[in-house]
Amino acid sequence: MKKFLLLLMALLLLAPSAQLALADEEVSIFDVDPSLRPTETPEQTPAPDGLEGQDTPTEAPVARDRSGAFQLVITAGGDMTIGGDVRKRGDSLFERELKKQGGDLNFLTRNVREILQSDDLTIVNFEGTLTTAPVYKTNNEFVFSAPPNYVSILKDGGIEAVALENNHVMDHGESGLRETKETLEAAGIVWSDANNMGVYRVKDVSIAMLTYQQYRSMVEELLVRVPNDVRNAKLQHDIVIVSFHWGQELDYKPNRNQINLGRATIDAGADLVLGHHSHRINPIEKYQGRYIVYSLGNFSFAGNNKPSDMSTFLFQVRFNITPDSVETDAFRIIPSRISSRTDYNDFAPTPFTDQRLIDNVVNLLKSNSGGLEYAVDYYPLDWE
Repeated sequence: MKKFLLLLMALLLLAPSAQLALADEEVSIFDVDPSLRPTETPEQTPAPDGLEGQDTPTEAPVARDRSGAFQLVITAGGDMTIGGDVRKRGDSLFERELKKQGGDLNFLTRNVREILQSDDLTIVNFEGTLTTAPVYKTNNEFVFSAPPNYVSILKDGGIEAVALENNHVMDHGESGLRETKETLEAAGIVWSDANNMGVYRVKDVSIAMLTYQQYRSMVEELLVRVPNDVRNAKLQHDIVIVSFHWGQELDYKPNRNQINLGRATIDAGADLVLGHHSHRINPIEKYQGRYIVYSLGNFSFAGNNKPSDMSTFLFQVRFNITPDSVETDAFRIIPSRISSRTDYNDFAPTPFTDQRLIDNVVNLLKSNSGGLEYAVDYYPLDWE
């Protein structure tokens, strides 16, 4: 009996400690959202007519505050063209540069790789093909292709997604485009075009990417189609990014059709609009609290070894993620040259360090903002 009483007293003394341990348990998602129960798991809605997307293979722990909130950083670059025209004799401009670099395919992203690998998603416009198929557009002045193994430039460089809707994706016909898509998928790179929504998942956030070309004849059609697509995507995904191949080549500011479509896309619920095709940088608008980047210019362009304007920028935006919402936060630009050299284009995008050159990019964007009602008046170079 004495032993029993001693055991009972020990249990009574331990009880408060046991209760305290239970009170200090971590709060789970089920505590945040009472509609979920510990015996249930949220359903994963499949991406309609698109890729399932993939998580970052070696994803670092998410830095969350006590409410469960965290930030997501997305980087966007402009037109990316690698390889060359297989109809021409001898090595292409790209192949000649590759030989100068000792055959190291990673030379292209050497000066931006750290930036692209430290974000949560990088997307560029891939303007070309990864294929061995014969040339289809034989009458075109320019056609572009690269061997499929060149996909490592994207994968190793920190580029997780590409827009694949532009005037060069059909340079090698349907078979070339099909091989390009298969090559990207095999490398784990998400692609999107007018018929396929790309989906990328990172840190439990689902990012949908929609991509279109805007021709004069398609203006009215896209003003109806794109908002419908955006609304449908937004029902199933946390963030919706829309890329447009639009405008006129060499233009430094958007035309009225671009402005109307960009704003209609935001009105429908898109979180970010990215533009390309002009090969020149265009101003940025902040409309309804979200950004329209009318043209990112070139990212890496192997079509010309001495383009008249080699200035560009990387665009980065932060999203604040909470258990209940996704909100656009700050943006910044990284003024750059599409080459590491000033005397010719070596296809290696390189951030400027000379303040004069940085100011030139910022001032150019500001000077071309006339007529844009919602143009940003400040281009931050670092996070506020």
